[in-house]
Amino acid sequence: MDKEKNKQEFEDLLRSTKREGIDYVIGDLEHDGFFEAPASAGHHLNVAGGLCQHSLNVCHAALMIYEGMEKLDPASTGKVKRESVIIASLLHDVCKTDIYHRTVKKRKNKVTGMWEDSEGYGISYKKFPMGHGEKSVIQLLLSGLALQDDEMLAIRWHMGAFGLNLNSYEDERCYDTARMEYPLCSIVQCADSLAAAIMETTSEDLDEL
Repeated sequence: MDKEKNKQEFEDLLRSTKREGIDYVIGDLEHDGFFEAPASAGHHLNVAGGLCQHSLNVCHAALMIYEGMEKLDPASTGKVKRESVIIASLLHDVCKTDIYHRTVKKRKNKVTGMWEDSEGYGISYKKFPMGHGEKSVIQLLLSGLALQDDEMLAIRWHMGAFGLNLNSYEDERCYDTARMEYPLCSIVQCADSLAAAIMETTSEDLDEL
C-alpha cells in the first residue's frame, strides 16, 4: 500500500468536486490522523493507511456503479451528480478517524495452535460517541463542508440495515424513505459492501470463515 499515493488521489478526487469547504475537510482529516488510521480493528484493511485505502475503494466502486446505472436506469441516475458520488463515498467513514489505537492482542498461531502476542488495534468511542454515519455527517459539517441532502443521507445510511435501530419505527421509516427517494444512498451502500466484502477480502479472511 502506497499511503502517500493514496493520500494524493484522495485529495485530488475531493478537490475535483470544487465544493465549498473541501480544503477545510482535508486539513481537519490530516490533523486528526485520517490518513494513518486503519479501516477496522480486526477485519478489512486493519493496517495503517487502511481507512484511506478503503475510502478510495468505495469511491472507485461507487463511480462504476453510477456509470453502470446510467444504462440500467437513466432516470434514477439523472437524480445523482458525479461530484456527490465522490463526496459521499470518499467521506462516508470519516467517523472512524479517531476511534482506533495501537494495542497488543492475543492471536492463535495457525501452525502451532498456540496463542501469542500480536500487534493490532483496539477501539474506543470516548472522544465523540455519536454513532457511525451520523457522526461522519456532523464532523463534515463542523469542518465547513457544504453537504447536499442526498450526500448527508447517503453517508448517514451507508451501513444499510446494519445502521438501523431495529427497535425504532422512526429509524426504519427514515431509512426506507431515504433509500427510495435518493438513489445515491443505494449507490454508496452497495459500493461500501463491495469494497469490504470482495475487494478487500484476503485469503486469510476466507480461511477464518
